[in-house]
Amino acid sequence: MPADELAPGLLYWTARHPEWHPGDFGTEVGSYAAVAGEDLLLVDPLLPDDGGGEALVKALDALVRERVAILITIGYHIRSTATLWERWSGDVPVSIHGPSQALRRLRGSVRDAFAELAPGADGPAGVRAFAIGRPRRGERPLWLPSHAAVAFGDAVVATPDGELRMWIQEPLDERNEAFYRDRFAPTLHDLLELGAQRVLVTHGAPVVEGGAEALRRAIASPPWYHHG
Repeated sequence: MPADELAPGLLYWTARHPEWHPGDFGTEVGSYAAVAGEDLLLVDPLLPDDGGGEALVKALDALVRERVAILITIGYHIRSTATLWERWSGDVPVSIHGPSQALRRLRGSVRDAFAELAPGADGPAGVRAFAIGRPRRGERPLWLPSHAAVAFGDAVVATPDGELRMWIQEPLDERNEAFYRDRFAPTLHDLLELGAQRVLVTHGAPVVEGGAEALRRAIASPPWYHHG
């Protein structure tokens, strides 16, 4: 199987990041596919280019029902969006949803399939985006009710030790720690009210049980620093 099944109808796979600088953490990024009734939801999908991509796509083919929705958490996470849209759009409706910045990175007729997923609005299969950060970030974490899962782009990651943490890519000093504690972490509190069972992260291993409590600990902890 080219992807791991985290729960019935929820698949996870990793692929090498095409633009990542040398370094262990961040070299491989995670993507997700969730079957929600007649919808196939794809979160920040990146196909591997090491020969395993075709096997993965065939596995995804088998999951397609009536509709496909590609969900983007951050504007620059479009990744394999165009490739997957081209593969399925002739057979079923394929829509693309995410922050408005994502549209700038799409080219050609695939742009017509894009619709901004505004915070608080219901998307495909009840997916909901959340605004985070003060000032507001471009990233919009996603709530997937079909699998009781919250999906993050870069704001929250799992460290190499498997701990869920807020991620900072500049050295952690007293000023940065205070900013995350007083201004950023409080904007994540609405996500705790969802009672998530799972937390799906792009970087590091996903949390497959006890997600809400793991996220609560992450929000209460200082951010984790790692760059490149």
